Amino acid sequence: MFSSVEAIKARFKVEEVIKNPRPRYNIAPSQKIPVIVQRENRQLTEMRWGLIPFWAEDTKIGYHTINARAETIAKKPAFRNAFRKRRCLVVADNFFEWQKVNGEKIPRLIRMKSERLFAMAGLYEYWERKSGKVVESCTIVTTEANDFIRPIHDRMPVILRPENEEAWLNPDLQEVESIKHLLDPVSADLMEEYEISTYVNDPKHTGKQIIQRNI
Repeated sequence: MFSSVEAIKARFKVEEVIKNPRPRYNIAPSQKIPVIVQRENRQLTEMRWGLIPFWAEDTKIGYHTINARAETIAKKPAFRNAFRKRRCLVVADNFFEWQKVNGEKIPRLIRMKSERLFAMAGLYEYWERKSGKVVESCTIVTTEANDFIRPIHDRMPVILRPENEEAWLNPDLQEVESIKHLLDPVSADLMEEYEISTYVNDPKHTGKQIIQRNI
């Protein structure tokens, strides 16, 4: 996520910036990730990647909830409340997936052919520490891979169709089947990918060289 805040505001009609995300080329689970939520207005903020349900005893569950499967999202205790009431857009310029080739995992960068920002379907929650501090966390919804991603991996994030983004953010929309209908991802024809260096494998590496083609 390296586009400017101004570009995010324009693309997603953001009205208020709560937390100003800094450009990063490599975001890993448990780190802060830029999200858009609809509260009293449409807000851009950052949340911890790895959803912590309000009933969790501690934050450790977040390491197991970085993704929520679209097929079971309405029933899983960790996600079902957020699925109905607390949905968000996880904003990105691209994402990474690792393809198994001859026993090796080859990192690949996946993005829109337009090279424009896109939104992945997300859920968010509030969790309160014993100190009273509230932790905001989120997860990314995944689904079966489309024809483009399938040679790389059997799962992929749900990249929302732009016309479905507003409804996905609407907290008043709580009918399960109507929400599920929004999880129809963008067309495979709009996507492209290329191999990148294993430099991406270390979350400490966040520079622009992450997204360079591995030639």
